Amino acid sequence: MRNRRDFLKQASLLTLGGLALPQLTKAEQLIHPTLSRPIGIQLFTLFKQMNDDPKSTLEKVAATGYKEVESAFSMRGKYYGYSVKEFKALVEGMGMKWRAHHAGGAPFRPRPTPPASTTAAGGGAPPARNPFGNGPMPTMLNLRDNYQQLVDDAAEGELSYLVCASTPVATLDEINKSIEVFQKTGEAAKKAGIGFAYHNHATEFDPVEGGKTPYELILSQTDKDLVKMELDLAWATKAGKDPVALFKGQPGRFPLWHIKDIKSDLKTITEVGNGVVDFKRIFAAAGIAGLKYIFVEQDMAPGIENIQISYQNLTKVLA
Repeated sequence: MRNRRDFLKQASLLTLGGLALPQLTKAEQLIHPTLSRPIGIQLFTLFKQMNDDPKSTLEKVAATGYKEVESAFSMRGKYYGYSVKEFKALVEGMGMKWRAHHAGGAPFRPRPTPPASTTAAGGGAPPARNPFGNGPMPTMLNLRDNYQQLVDDAAEGELSYLVCASTPVATLDEINKSIEVFQKTGEAAKKAGIGFAYHNHATEFDPVEGGKTPYELILSQTDKDLVKMELDLAWATKAGKDPVALFKGQPGRFPLWHIKDIKSDLKTITEVGNGVVDFKRIFAAAGIAGLKYIFVEQDMAPGIENIQISYQNLTKVLA
């Protein structure tokens, strides 16, 4: 299973349970009795298609009914090979809105230097092969080193949010460094008139030294007005976390959601509605979460038919 964390981890290296669910009260359910909102898509869902032919792929996305997009890293560089203004114009020309962009928080640790017997002739490690396509890996900007440029790009594109897609959080040191990056990025984003948020995978809910989880530490040690959350519903479910309980613990801090589903094996990402995520119940708590934008995601889905199934099933949930 390839997810964005695995992808960003490999790409950055190359470039450098059973939980009782609390019930919502009737008052909480009535906050958003009917959710009539534009359905967006995270373009990592169509990673290969967007690299092969971004214009044609976006046309198919728009034809399916999606109204908003969240961009991610592209093998074409920049924004699927376009400048900020060019990509914004392309998306808007198809009747959609470019709402958010994903960027890595910091490069993951490089692998140890291989033994001399495996190095290239003449000494030194062999050049990194691009596992995602032909040609060299394009530059991957990250928030640790390039936060101001990424904020400036997001502001130029008139985005609502810049989002950290993933960052190293395996140790307290990595978590603390990430928190510093999030704080300064959030401050820069606020000055630019946009929001900043952090996107989770399942590993953020694994305890580290001291027994706390990275997610708990990020929530408690960052400014709630500067650092929001983009909750990935499938990864939270995989980790045994109840999204509604998370919303209640930090009301208003979850303006973006990844509408992602996962099968009962808690390993296989699937189309929205074809897995075990209880979207109806979660959407009933949208008011508590402070929900503003939703993005369907199925990591590196095989084809357009997958996003069509997700769209059709999600419209039934939101009806």
